[in-house]
Amino acid sequence: MIDGTWEPAPAGRWEDAFLSGNGRHGAMVYGDPADDRVVVNHHTLVRPNGSEDVRPPELAGRLGRLQDALLTGDTTASEEFGAGRPLVWVQPFHPAFRTCVRRGRGLHEAVAGYRREVDFTTGEVTASYEAWRSRVFVSRADDVIVQYVTDLGLSADILLDHALPGAPAQLAVGRSTVLTPNGANLALRVGYPGSGLAYTGVTAARIDGGTVTVAGEGIRIEGARSLTLTTRVRRGIGHPGLGDLWAALPQEDYATLLARHQPLHRAAFGRTSLTLRDAVQDRELSGSELLRSPKSPALLERLFAAGRYHLLSSSGQLPPRLTGLWTGDWETAWSGAFTTNANLNLQISSAATAALPEVTEAHAALVHGQLADWQDNARAIFGARGIVAPSHTDGESGHTRHFQRAYPLHLWTAGADWLLQPLLEHAEVTTGTAGPRLTDALVEAALFYEDFLSREDPDGNIAVVPSYSPENRPANASWGTVNATMDIAAARHALTTAACASPGHPSADLWRSLAARLPDYLVNEDGALAEWAWPGLEETYDHRHLSHLYPVWPLDEINPYDTPELAAAAHRALELRGSENDSAHGHLHHALIAARLRDPARVSAALDAVLGGDFFHDSLMSAHYPSRNVYNADAAHTLPSAVIESLVQSAPGRLVLLPALPAEYPAGELRGVRTRFGARLDLSWSPAGATAVLHPTRDARIDVRTGEKFVLTETCAANPRVPLDLAAGVDRVLTLGPR
Repeated sequence: MIDGTWEPAPAGRWEDAFLSGNGRHGAMVYGDPADDRVVVNHHTLVRPNGSEDVRPPELAGRLGRLQDALLTGDTTASEEFGAGRPLVWVQPFHPAFRTCVRRGRGLHEAVAGYRREVDFTTGEVTASYEAWRSRVFVSRADDVIVQYVTDLGLSADILLDHALPGAPAQLAVGRSTVLTPNGANLALRVGYPGSGLAYTGVTAARIDGGTVTVAGEGIRIEGARSLTLTTRVRRGIGHPGLGDLWAALPQEDYATLLARHQPLHRAAFGRTSLTLRDAVQDRELSGSELLRSPKSPALLERLFAAGRYHLLSSSGQLPPRLTGLWTGDWETAWSGAFTTNANLNLQISSAATAALPEVTEAHAALVHGQLADWQDNARAIFGARGIVAPSHTDGESGHTRHFQRAYPLHLWTAGADWLLQPLLEHAEVTTGTAGPRLTDALVEAALFYEDFLSREDPDGNIAVVPSYSPENRPANASWGTVNATMDIAAARHALTTAACASPGHPSADLWRSLAARLPDYLVNEDGALAEWAWPGLEETYDHRHLSHLYPVWPLDEINPYDTPELAAAAHRALELRGSENDSAHGHLHHALIAARLRDPARVSAALDAVLGGDFFHDSLMSAHYPSRNVYNADAAHTLPSAVIESLVQSAPGRLVLLPALPAEYPAGELRGVRTRFGARLDLSWSPAGATAVLHPTRDARIDVRTGEKFVLTETCAANPRVPLDLAAGVDRVLTLGPR
């Protein structure tokens, strides 16, 4: 089994529940025949906590004094910029409720004949035991959660249960139940404490045979051959008309609804695939068994497929949160927010290359929906035009609100460029040019730097001040300082990209000039690319974030081909970097950068740390820390990108084949990868050689490079200085032999 996973027992914890989703609704399926529970999630469900109306503080009038102090050597000056403001977390993400079909005591253990399975190609979760079977999916066509249960026996109680872990005691809960000719309509309305906001869940229960009666807070069915539940969630103000909400639920049977959904999901998931030659013997193992064999190629195969499945399923109305689209607990870590200074970009990093435009479109919806708030941030904090992105958002507000001495995230100015980069990659993969909406956003990013970059260092170069490298600090200074490498890279990239995308803009020449005056990157006394390009600032190496290697990944500004000396310094910085608290995102960020720097051993070590660190639940959703501590989607969603980067890399004018192939995976096939010069690529490899088939969608001229284990055998491309011309619609086959 590659495109799915299974377990021999129901989920005993919500973290192990199998997942389905359509980018709006999410379902977590326990699969217990006696107590069949499905936790219902929705991307809009965030609990008001007082932060929803918080605006960025008016600090711009104090900016000049801060810049003067930092440039004259006051290493703690930034601690007073925004001091005294409370730390306000964004509105926390939470579950809606669970649908319960209860027949008796749950199994909670493996029994002969039981099987729980999720099919990644369809998004359907099934569970079966003896004559009982439950099937669940979240429809892309109808935007509902659909559950179909057969062989219910003599009786079952159906309930919408809001009492999930961590639910506030002050929730205002109302229920409605109306019997219908073939079942019943149920509704649950939950009001947030101290707020006019509420959310409503509506479920239509339809039975084949038997009887239905109102029982307690739900219904009781007897003698039914099957039960179909269709569920939808709506969040808003006031009391929606339940009749209209019930009437809007689709009325067709399960098979019809599934048939309408499947083509939409299957087409998206099936665009890219990974198979490994040595995985065959373990493919039929359950997920929990595979997780106990971290060196098995079958585990990497399955996690690659699971990562793409979960990423696709959690992206639609919005991109994935820290928990994707799912949680079974109201007390989500870090509010279950979108953390934008690392986690979000890492999670969606395979969207363009792994052919999931649905993910990029969801990310674009988040970004473009918040640009007005980002403008408020730039004006209020920095007195500038343009945009400054926050480090955290709940999906509603994009205002900066995180003020803390240890993490002065309000000083982070690189966020807009960082968050626009995935949209640029998508444009390169698809059309080769940024569209009008993206171009407008790029211009806004450049306008910020046009206003903000007003200070110089003693040599006449522009100084980026204040500056912040998420989420690290110099060993001998406070968190906010001067010339963080990520900020330099982001400013240079934003200015040059905007000038290229909008060459007729009145400021285009000024942007190019500003980019040219930014300081060079600094190589420190250890031979490593420094995290701060400012004299006297000392490194803090043992940290989970690798923000200063932004020029390597994803920007590709520093690479082994065009800038070998800086690439060597970046590699030294990677060698010296510790893992701090073993956060999953740090290990996989390390793998992505190591792949760009053609270091297969480091890619392997990073993958080993995640695969062998007990980061994955039986659901194949991941945790933030080892030992499955803190439910978190970073590892699950980022792993496919790390694998792809080790096998194929591309830039608008370059293709790199097998740059960092891990020794543990000597043979396999990667199909359907998209390149940033507009071609689909299928790659197969073994110790004897490799074949890459390019399917160009537009004309392109590219350099072709390889990793150290292989060499091109095609004469016309054997010399990397000789470009390869591709013609739209004309396939091109490249062959590689062992070096």
